[in-house]
Amino acid sequence: MENLTIVKVGGNIIDNDSQLQQFLQLFATIPGKKILVHGGGKLATKMATQLQIPQQLVDGRRITDAETLKIVTMVYAGYINKNIVAQLQQQQCNAVGLSGADGNLIQAHQRVHPTINYGYVGDVDGVNISLIQQLLNNSYTLVIAPITHNLQGQLLNTNADTIASVLATSLAAHYAVTLLYSFEKAGVLMDVNNEASVINTITLQQFAQLKAQRIIADGMLPKLENAFAALQKGVQRVIIGQANVLPDLLQGKAGTTLVSGN
Repeated sequence: MENLTIVKVGGNIIDNDSQLQQFLQLFATIPGKKILVHGGGKLATKMATQLQIPQQLVDGRRITDAETLKIVTMVYAGYINKNIVAQLQQQQCNAVGLSGADGNLIQAHQRVHPTINYGYVGDVDGVNISLIQQLLNNSYTLVIAPITHNLQGQLLNTNADTIASVLATSLAAHYAVTLLYSFEKAGVLMDVNNEASVINTITLQQFAQLKAQRIIADGMLPKLENAFAALQKGVQRVIIGQANVLPDLLQGKAGTTLVSGN
């Protein structure tokens, strides 16, 4: 089974030109087939503020009204996506930038919630595996923006962490998949105030204990729940760590590696 590396990049890396450039130089050196899923950074919020469109976040998730959807589509699937693609071309990494609507890549439905109206937020229903395989087999690197569609002409804003996880589990039957979440933090920390307290490896049993002790909480909790769900669906390994040490993360020399089993 061929190796496939799926990397999600987010956090402040997207907003910092030099950090993004450094990350993409490292990403381009990853051998074999690879996919990059990116978040939106702060640019969408900045543009919404300039256009006087109020923004609402619930548990870190953006409420996406019609005007906000226009902004996130322009920013995520437009400027950020194509900027990343252009920089990868500079590194001789032949990349193709896609949203979920392109080639029917990612189908989704509008989120239904008992108490919160998330607006045009999408939860994923399916992935076009054959398109991904065609592109990967022709030596293209995929750069995927977190915009999906519902097959009825409606674009939807979808969480990039979730997209990375769904892609990883959908492709696990066809490739030996490594899923890597990269951002500005060094990994999962035993003490949130101490960057040196990285937990090198976490099993499912250890995760349950760390969760009970509230060592893992807040924003890291959904990330890890997503990650362990991916492991249980056939993903080989999930790594969480700093974007600027990408090769070390893949070699297990940095960050936190999550493994299935106890």
